Amino acid sequence: MGAMTLGGGLVSAVTATVLAATVSAGHLAAHGSDLARAPSVTARPLAGAGEWAWPLAPEPDVLARFAAPDPSWLPGHRGVDLAAGVRQVVLSPTAGVVSFSGVLAGRGVVVVAHPGGLRSTFEPVVDGPPVGSPVAAGAPIGMVGPTPGHCAPATCLHWGVLRGRTYLDPLEFVVRAPVVLLPLR
Repeated sequence: MGAMTLGGGLVSAVTATVLAATVSAGHLAAHGSDLARAPSVTARPLAGAGEWAWPLAPEPDVLARFAAPDPSWLPGHRGVDLAAGVRQVVLSPTAGVVSFSGVLAGRGVVVVAHPGGLRSTFEPVVDGPPVGSPVAAGAPIGMVGPTPGHCAPATCLHWGVLRGRTYLDPLEFVVRAPVVLLPLR
């Protein structure tokens, strides 16, 4: 099982998941977050180590797919755009620790660091938890913000996944290949 850094110490992913209970609606309300007043969302339990789930519920439509640039400095689409509504709750796709929560280029951004060196990025997101907050898989990490993005006039959530400085296709983490049975010989 992987380990991650939290507050300068090393903790297991299971410990981080357990600690995530401290980022509750009561905690968010005490810090003035509108997320505490959002419709109730129950965190999805971890089905198994390393499993990921969609960051929106119910499973959203994909408005724009990942398009890796080649070479990496050329234009591309470094994530996926998911159909969303303004103020819709954004969920952590797997356990991790919030490594950034703030405004970049006029948009609210939340980044969650996951075990194994992966990071999830989300925008536009408002009311994100403070940096250093552990989050369980399926725990709320903010709400879709009203800032128009490249999906305008539609509202969407942009979800990116990185390993180091390399962008990966987020759909590879949530879309399961169909099971195909082959004949025995």
